Amino acid sequence: MTSLSTNTKHKTPILLLKTKSTPHDGYHEFFSASSNEREYDPTFIPVLEHQFHKENLQYIKSLFEGGALSPGPRRKYGGLIFTSQRAVEAFAELAGEIDEQIRKSLAPSLILYTVGPATARSLATLRDAYLPGANIFGADSGTGENLAAVMLRHYNSVYGGMGVSSEHHAEERGKQGNEAGMRKPALLFLVGEQRRDIIPKTLMGAVPERDRIRVDEVVVYQTGVVAGFEGDFEGVVRRELACCFSRSQCSSAGSHPRKTIWVVVFSPTGCDAMLKVLSREDGLVFGREPNREASERRVFVATIGPTTRDHLINEYRFAPEVCAKKPSPEGVGSGIEEFMKAWEGK
Repeated sequence: MTSLSTNTKHKTPILLLKTKSTPHDGYHEFFSASSNEREYDPTFIPVLEHQFHKENLQYIKSLFEGGALSPGPRRKYGGLIFTSQRAVEAFAELAGEIDEQIRKSLAPSLILYTVGPATARSLATLRDAYLPGANIFGADSGTGENLAAVMLRHYNSVYGGMGVSSEHHAEERGKQGNEAGMRKPALLFLVGEQRRDIIPKTLMGAVPERDRIRVDEVVVYQTGVVAGFEGDFEGVVRRELACCFSRSQCSSAGSHPRKTIWVVVFSPTGCDAMLKVLSREDGLVFGREPNREASERRVFVATIGPTTRDHLINEYRFAPEVCAKKPSPEGVGSGIEEFMKAWEGK
């Protein structure tokens, strides 16, 4: 767990439930900046452990080596979809193992779709190293819904007039050549075990039917809760709550009592432990009853996007105060600021 060295006055504690990225972390840089409307005191609490799915990564490697992503009669996929940095990291594990000649031959026509600036930056680094010439689209889309709309417009402009790909059509192309049926190649979606289905549903259920795009999902990483997360999180929450009421218990001598604490959640994993801690420490109610009034609480919750928000609502009947409109430090920050202005004005 990364704790802050100082706890200066007037700063709002913000607990980021993620591992701090190295060498730079956009969330640390944003919430530590003095240019924000209010000053924040960021603390990182790791919640996720990631394991790459080796067998499925080898399967993806075999697709590359078998020509499934290369121009020509054996092409099955016209592009890849990445909606998380973990998926990019998983793909990076195998990218260097793919024959360089294969990578060079497919790069100019290979399309890479992504959502959010952080994932786009990671993907651009990988692209420059292994797939120079491949094009990245969707970096500013912000959500899965928006990315799906981007893909429908862009991919159909590239493969306009072609029907929807299927396993049968892929086999026929392999036997008779790419002209057989002229079917639109599918997209390969690299995902984690927990994900929303909005992108496959939108692309494969598009109207009119000729605009539909086949999406094949492959799980490339699995996630679990870091051992000891609940205890680490509880200790930080307890310390920061003490600062709200007792100046003497704050972690630095000059700090003033603070009214609110923010928790930023990046994934459905760990939400159960988080809610249990907030229930014990701040009286948060979830499950059978509606949320406790925000005016009675000291700890507020923001999610990085709709996947985690919907998980909290559907699984725990808990609605977070903020859902970022874009999965970025700026998106989280603006959502919190908008909420706080309304809350402080009551």
